[in-house]
Amino acid sequence: MCFGGGSSASQEAANKQAAQDRVDADIAKRQEVEKRAKQKREDISDALTKREQTKGMRGGVGRRSLFGSGASGFMGRFDR
Repeated sequence: MCFGGGSSASQEAANKQAAQDRVDADIAKRQEVEKRAKQKREDISDALTKREQTKGMRGGVGRRSLFGSGASGFMGRFDR
């Protein structure tokens, strides 16, 4: 009963090729992930820049005038 009928050299070459293929696939996958992450960072930066520009023009939702907001403003404290 002989179980080692195949050539060990061809098996070793096939294993090396499979290992190299896995390494190449990992590299390609990592590059794709980095490319998507970079694009996502750029999209977020663009969105924040746009938001800041529109917010600066209108004053923003959470921004109130200290002078014109009735009794709660700065000048309202002295009108007693």
